[in-house]
Amino acid sequence: MRGSRWWEIGGFIAGAVLVVFGAVAIYMGVSGFTTVRDSIDQENIVFGSADDPAVAEHAKQWAGEQVKTGEQARAFALIMREHALEASGGLTYAEMGRYVAADDPENPAGTSDPEAALEDEEGNPVPNAARNTWVTATALSTALNMSYMAEQLAIFGIVVGIALLLTGIGLVILAFAVFGRSAEATQRARAPMPTTAATA
Repeated sequence: MRGSRWWEIGGFIAGAVLVVFGAVAIYMGVSGFTTVRDSIDQENIVFGSADDPAVAEHAKQWAGEQVKTGEQARAFALIMREHALEASGGLTYAEMGRYVAADDPENPAGTSDPEAALEDEEGNPVPNAARNTWVTATALSTALNMSYMAEQLAIFGIVVGIALLLTGIGLVILAFAVFGRSAEATQRARAPMPTTAATA
């Protein structure tokens, strides 16, 4: 009897802990979700028109609308990458040199050799503007992708919180049902048997 009682108490404690953890996880998930959405909304980012091929490919359904969700932020990041590729002639950051090439200034590939770079009036190598555009685009698109990831993690936290909450409630019910019945059965077994009067 004493052992089953301890198991019952342990079940209630474990269930209560899971319920608390679940409630905290839900609160943190909801808080993170709203924070991400509020942060995105404050930037006032707006999709271009559907005439833009990049918008038509990645966010046609949101053309002309403000970016307000993590999914929309991820779509806008893809659009920025398309625009950066257009500006660089299809070259990525690693495929471009630091400076504008003196022998071919219009080529976004440029050069990383200062001796072969185009020089300004002061004799300094001219930075490759296409490469700098990639740096800016990468920084902004990374921030947008982080918003998407943060929103997904917040949703995951809410789902995990609900699972913990339901598990805790189920554990409390199970502890009450199993050990409560066991205690009741023990009490019945220890109860004295009714006696019947002897007949002559």
